[in-house]
Amino acid sequence: MSPESSNARLTTKSRPTPHTLGTAGEEAAARYLKKKKYRVVVHNFRFHRGEIDLIAYDRKTLVFFEVKTRRGMRFGLPEESVTPAKQQQIRKIAEAYLMTHNMRDVPCRFDILSVSFDERIGLDIRHFENAF
Repeated sequence: MSPESSNARLTTKSRPTPHTLGTAGEEAAARYLKKKKYRVVVHNFRFHRGEIDLIAYDRKTLVFFEVKTRRGMRFGLPEESVTPAKQQQIRKIAEAYLMTHNMRDVPCRFDILSVSFDERIGLDIRHFENAF
């Protein structure tokens, strides 16, 4: 996995809650993708107890994105929290999306958008294509 970096800013004066931070990370990730000419088609696709954060087209390839946002390095890099179990869950949800939308023959891949928040520099986005 080789990342591609970008910077964005979280505009809040107080320390964000985990939910606020996660939402800000997903919004920044969607803006990042649009700048990179991806066509975002779904935010937060839910199936049973799981969710795929973003689904977008990269030309003709449908890409399922897991967005991980962290405030610091205390618990490691954001992308490190996408465990094999989480990857399997995302695959199953993606399969459900493809089946419910009758898209069985569409080329697809799984990417990770790693978003790190530092109060001094804002958000740093790293994109891992074909992450799993």
